[in-house]
Amino acid sequence: GAMSVDSIADLSDNSSKLLEALQLSHPHELDPRRSLGKKKMLSLNPITWQVPRIVDRCCKHIETYGLQTVGIFRVGSSKKRVQQLREEFDHGLDVFLDEHQSVHDVAALLKEFLRDMSDSLIPRELYAAFLSTASMEVPAQLAVLQLLLFVLPPCHSDTLHCLLRFLSKVAQHAKSSWGPDGQEIPGNKMTVSNLATVFGPNILQKEKPGEKDSGAKDFEDSTAIILVVQRLIEHYQTLFMVSPEMQHDILRRLFQTDPDVIDYLLRRK
Repeated sequence: GAMSVDSIADLSDNSSKLLEALQLSHPHELDPRRSLGKKKMLSLNPITWQVPRIVDRCCKHIETYGLQTVGIFRVGSSKKRVQQLREEFDHGLDVFLDEHQSVHDVAALLKEFLRDMSDSLIPRELYAAFLSTASMEVPAQLAVLQLLLFVLPPCHSDTLHCLLRFLSKVAQHAKSSWGPDGQEIPGNKMTVSNLATVFGPNILQKEKPGEKDSGAKDFEDSTAIILVVQRLIEHYQTLFMVSPEMQHDILRRLFQTDPDVIDYLLRRK
């Protein structure tokens, strides 16, 4: 009695919403701009991440050229060059970042994008909930943070996962190390705590940029934001992983409410 699901068009409205809630992303290769005017159904296979191109390319650029850059995200940048890059992305141009771009400009562009999102990466309606975890003991805090991450919209969840994975990699290069030839490889000095201090106010926002008091967070809020984002960076791998017990419970419930989707999910797994 199960059905084969190859596109969103084959699903009922309820199933469509369910699949969206389970964060099945749409493939970028079926972007309408790439279809040469032909009408195509949105395929659910292969599955790709819903991460904005600007975030993906900024992270990859810094991973390639900037992991050993001292003070990355803290050193100043060229406002003119950052504005030019921002306008190119805003106009939908296929911007390629290579060794000719300054790492500090790309870092500033990434921070600006996250700061100026219409709804912050962690939606403002969840601001208080995330901050409330700052006073919890670590095991309880991680359990609550995981549940909060599960209710993020797919694009926010995918992008946050991408960003946290990237920040974790930057932090791994904070300390100086020694190469195989005995030469010292300088560290970037951006520890998890430093990165949380820089990115926390950009991804956990109480008000929209420019709104009254948006830059006047009290000290307690600022401290809580840094602590919460630090936990997210340190534990992103386990926070975004669904336990076998929870997966089993979800499948059991789906079997009762949406059996038509079970076949697709099991084939995907």
